[in-house]
Amino acid sequence: MTMLLSASLAILFMQQAPAENIDWDAEFGVEEEVRDPATGEIPVEPYEQSNENAGAEPFKGDAMATHFNSQAGIRRITDRFVDLNFADPRIGAIFAGHDQVRLRRTIFEQFCFILNAGCDYTGRDMSSSHEGLGSRKADMNAIVENLQQAMREEGVPFSAQNRFLAKLAPMSGDIIER
Repeated sequence: MTMLLSASLAILFMQQAPAENIDWDAEFGVEEEVRDPATGEIPVEPYEQSNENAGAEPFKGDAMATHFNSQAGIRRITDRFVDLNFADPRIGAIFAGHDQVRLRRTIFEQFCFILNAGCDYTGRDMSSSHEGLGSRKADMNAIVENLQQAMREEGVPFSAQNRFLAKLAPMSGDIIER
């Protein structure tokens, strides 16, 4: 009797709607992420934009920007850095699901601003932008290693890398949560 009932329910289910016709997002109330047509970014909640959100004062003069090959070099470093983080098995899960377009833009702006290469920073502050990610010291170490690799590949002198990392280091308190 139970087998006959199970078979009848299966036939009834298959007759109602083939699986390929079910919109599972609609069934479970998943909202589609609509990217901004101008920027390609997924919109975020409004926040106060300020260069102070970058987390560090910019270097004086243009020497650091020159070591980083100006905005073009900073862009290459940023792109490589983001790629390394998404691909890194140690920390890739932290980055999965994040808007790569926005991440690349805001990291570029942050680095460009701090290196005094002629940019303003429009991203959120470090604390709120990393809130809830559950970042650990080991995660931060992996991120620093990836940044060092990206800077090395761009030919940034070791002393300039260290000066830049020293500017970024104090931000770890706003990023590491556990």
